[in-house]
Amino acid sequence: MKAIVVTDQAAGTAGMTLVERSEPPAAINDVIVEVHASGFVPTEMEWPSTWTDRSERDRTPSIPGHELAGVVSALGYGTTGVSVGQRVLGLADWHRDGTLAEYVAIEARNLAPLPGDVDFTVGASLPISGLTAWQGLFDHGHLRAGQTLLAHGAAGAVGTMVTQLAREAGAYVIGTGRADDREKALEFGAHEFVDLDNDALEDVGRVDLVFDVIGGDIQKRSAGLIRAGGTLVTVVGPPEARPADGLAVDFVVESDRAQLSEIVKRVRDGRLRTNIGNVATLDDAVTALNPTERVTGKTVIRVRP
Repeated sequence: MKAIVVTDQAAGTAGMTLVERSEPPAAINDVIVEVHASGFVPTEMEWPSTWTDRSERDRTPSIPGHELAGVVSALGYGTTGVSVGQRVLGLADWHRDGTLAEYVAIEARNLAPLPGDVDFTVGASLPISGLTAWQGLFDHGHLRAGQTLLAHGAAGAVGTMVTQLAREAGAYVIGTGRADDREKALEFGAHEFVDLDNDALEDVGRVDLVFDVIGGDIQKRSAGLIRAGGTLVTVVGPPEARPADGLAVDFVVESDRAQLSEIVKRVRDGRLRTNIGNVATLDDAVTALNPTERVTGKTVIRVRP
């Protein structure tokens, strides 16, 4: 099968190559999925799991990519909950070969049904962005109607999901980003927008929840805006700052079939729109994943036409 592999951590995405690999076998409780589309997160190149297994042994050349939409082609011994020929989407294990390939082996519990009226490209854009937004807002941030949310990176793949889900939950959303991001952030539902290069972040006043995808100085300044009992949620590692009278939580997104099904349901009925910035074929994936210009939104690789 065709697959994208990486071998050199220092080279990052620039070290990607398209190669021929053997199709993966189906272990106990595994599913083999014929991948039709794969999402990709550039920060994968910084994750230890891209380069080593759980025992910290080198596992290169490894196949990156962890979001997929495709069709089940085979089942391992004892696998239940899915069937051959079923359309699925899901989030692959961090420490195993990923989804930038024609086939992937994945645990059945990490898959959810993909209805026939949802395109594979759309499906592949949802797992990391959608689940990160959902878990950050509701599992860790405990967002409630009437609260105010400060959403950093509001024009990005995660940020636009955060904004839409928070709006649906009845929150007031203040989005942030670069000046060029203003129109997209507002289009996806932010009530206000803060240009982090030119506007004063502190002018937003007090907020109940900060969803941080930036870290550093922006995170530290944001922590000071959280009112008593509020929460800072971050996906960029252990927080460098904490609210004076609140919580700071960092988390890594987890696969969740029920939550993924809820996200797909919202896409189907129009409550949730995807933010896809670039779509390329597997043959053109190396170029697409090494862009020369900034891409806002998810990059999706179409593995099959």
